[in-house]
Amino acid sequence: MRGRFGFGHGHGMPPGFDFPRVRRGDMKYLLLEILKEGPRHGYEMINNLEGNFRGYRPSPGSVYPTLQMLEEGGFVTSEQIDGKKVYTLTDEGRKLLDERGGSRFEETPGMKRAFEIRQSLKKLAIAVREGANASDEEAVKRIGEILDRARKEVYSVLAES
Repeated sequence: MRGRFGFGHGHGMPPGFDFPRVRRGDMKYLLLEILKEGPRHGYEMINNLEGNFRGYRPSPGSVYPTLQMLEEGGFVTSEQIDGKKVYTLTDEGRKLLDERGGSRFEETPGMKRAFEIRQSLKKLAIAVREGANASDEEAVKRIGEILDRARKEVYSVLAES
């Protein structure tokens, strides 16, 4: 199966770079766990998941509908604070967590490696974007050459393994 960038198992990563998985229906429990620590808005919860689970970053399209469902079920409440919808865990939400037991978040063996590579790619992308905006044509040309060499070296490493 080819990933978003043309290789690997999705997310543009080659085989061996596993990403964490959340079982169907478990998102609500992850969000409730975060809210045990105190009220949060949705974006904070997304960032918290990424920090706590080494790179798992759910899409807003999976988080916000789940929060709405939890609110409709009486497991969380929300209020507008400084223009943001802030969610708070209810007693019913705590009860649901207690009944469920431990977390079922699946950590895969290559998850830490994948997270570290992704962080490096983000840093590189920022540097390249800044360089591409440089007015110096020679600098832009050199950045392109560096990226071409790096790509070839990565493929060389992959060919060896």
